[in-house]
Amino acid sequence: MNEKGKDFPARVLEANRAQMRLVPMDLEGMLGEDHPARAVWTYVERLDLSEFYAAIRSREGRAGRPAVDPRIYLALWINATLSGVGSAREIERLSREHLAYQWICGGVPVNYHSLSDFRRAAVDRLNQLLTQSVAILMASGLVEIRRVSHDGMKVRASAGASSFRTRGSLEKLAQKQVDRLEREIDDESAPASRREQSARRRAEEERQERIERALGEMKDAEKRKRSKNGKKKTEARTSTTDPESRVMKMADGGFRPAYNIQLATDTDATVILAVEVSNDGTDLHGMLPLARQVESRHGRNPSEWLADGGCTSIENVNEMDRRGCKVIAPLRQRTNPERKPADIRPTDSEAVQQWRARMETEQAKALYKRRGATAEWVNAQFRGQGLLRLFVRGPKNVLSVTLLHALTVNMRRTWALT
Repeated sequence: MNEKGKDFPARVLEANRAQMRLVPMDLEGMLGEDHPARAVWTYVERLDLSEFYAAIRSREGRAGRPAVDPRIYLALWINATLSGVGSAREIERLSREHLAYQWICGGVPVNYHSLSDFRRAAVDRLNQLLTQSVAILMASGLVEIRRVSHDGMKVRASAGASSFRTRGSLEKLAQKQVDRLEREIDDESAPASRREQSARRRAEEERQERIERALGEMKDAEKRKRSKNGKKKTEARTSTTDPESRVMKMADGGFRPAYNIQLATDTDATVILAVEVSNDGTDLHGMLPLARQVESRHGRNPSEWLADGGCTSIENVNEMDRRGCKVIAPLRQRTNPERKPADIRPTDSEAVQQWRARMETEQAKALYKRRGATAEWVNAQFRGQGLLRLFVRGPKNVLSVTLLHALTVNMRRTWALT
């Protein structure tokens, strides 16, 4: 460079991040052959989604936009659950920015509304897929359903403690809400646009509907608050945010709004066979519904049912015996210290007597140890998949989330067993 050139500024290519550009992408070539997203898609393709396609209104030869392939929605939700993502908004973002999600979408745009609607409307169909996931393994001889482990896990609900109100407080709030909604309808002088007025009115109507549901749930809450002699323990409260949720004692000893998720797992294959969602703070009422589910889903009754002490009652033991299933669960300590848990009572049925005698044997104690290794492992998988707190409201939506987690666990077990 001559001396004269030094007087001119250097010529460089500067970054222009505001300029829009089209970037060519080879999704198939960019995603590794061993990426988990490919395995998720392969698993989804093996499932029979005919019920999902039957629910689509858009048909060939008719007007209307084509619907998004249900395989895309299902694969996105399972892949997100596998990664600990439970938010539809987050999946929408990932489908724009993350290669694996872009590969699953394959150029099909998705938004969080459609993702949420798919999960909300697919409860019954997800139930069928859970049955399918087990049937695939049963057909291969990998699952026999001889022994089942039962456990419950409480998951924090999407409701704050301050949203729980007494009956009197709810009735006052309901009247205020009615008055507010009437003023909203009558007020046409507000400078807001018609769209903003409609949005505000819709929000007020939804809040009123939740308050009415909370009042509707009050009867059940008051019933639970009464002791055996009919006296009220404390004043019952229900939530205006998630009326069906209940305050429960959690694993850490604290009390928070939650749902109780009951799981039945095949002890040998560690595959989830049935799920149940309730707002009951105890596990006593989960055994029989799960047993009926296992039979109706898979056409088999296990010969042994492993459960912890919180799941057992005299009624449960008797009913499970009538179903041809032996309960393997620890005996409860008695209030009288002079009486041992295995002592036979005059009112004990033959099934209960056999249960008390059975749990004194070393064989039953060894079998019971397998319950923890199975049920606690499944609980840990759910927690690892992000089920630490619910971001949906209502038992139906909670069941949909639970089924997605169960289906994801069964998918992983299918990978391990086949």
